[in-house]
Amino acid sequence: MPTTSTEQRDKARRLRELHRPGAPLVLANVWDAVGARLVAAAGAPAVATASASVSWTLGSADGDAADRDDVLAQTALVVRAAGPLPVTADLESGFADTAAGVGETVAALLATGAVGVNLEDGARPAAEAAERIAAARAAADAAGVPLFVNGRTDVFLRRLGAPEGRLDEAVARLRAYVEAGADGVFVPGVADPAVIAALVEAVPAPLNVLAGPGAPTVPELAALGVARVSLGPGLARAAYAAVRRAAEEVYAEGTYTALDGGLDYGELQGLYAEGFYAEGPGVTG
Repeated sequence: MPTTSTEQRDKARRLRELHRPGAPLVLANVWDAVGARLVAAAGAPAVATASASVSWTLGSADGDAADRDDVLAQTALVVRAAGPLPVTADLESGFADTAAGVGETVAALLATGAVGVNLEDGARPAAEAAERIAAARAAADAAGVPLFVNGRTDVFLRRLGAPEGRLDEAVARLRAYVEAGADGVFVPGVADPAVIAALVEAVPAPLNVLAGPGAPTVPELAALGVARVSLGPGLARAAYAAVRRAAEEVYAEGTYTALDGGLDYGELQGLYAEGFYAEGPGVTG
């Protein structure tokens, strides 16, 4: 069930306050209720979904292939499991062909209780992507929820254009998205500290980067002025690698050593015990 309007507005304001350049919000992106509880127990101040991870668990490829209603239903499960923590959802490009459709998607997202959204530009022209962000902002304003809209550009991730022009193109796009109503900006595909510092300097909004092996550490990103660090589908990739290792071992060798180190049944059951949030670390309201 979605939270009340007052609770949702409070969560939205809390999510906004967590975006602090130099003291970044770290998001270990999840795709289901168990993941939401696990990252909460680890001390997460907020919960985020990853579009690829959600799509895979729904039986779809990443890249606007999943059914919008299925994605929203999965998001609602995450919101419910996250309890008092604010949830931001990755909705790819908005699961709609038009800006008006994106507004409808965002209105439906707000009904799940989520208070943040990622919207990506893909290969769309900047003006079209900005129009879609403006529609998301308008839908949130109409609902009276200060939704945190994170405008994402895929210039670096998709390697669009000549390498020497990507920074300028990304900056131009991100500035347009901020002008259209984005609260933060997301640039996956960058790991070079100089490029990250340039983005922080050039764009008047909290910067979100995608992190993983080979990327600067969280303290290093903080020193560069980053305000949000996401793991994206990294957790899902690691989890599914564990599934494959265990499955290959039992079918090839008839042994089970890959299951060593798995979480205890009682521990997983405890994630749903009454009072979980009152007792868990870092998850008080």
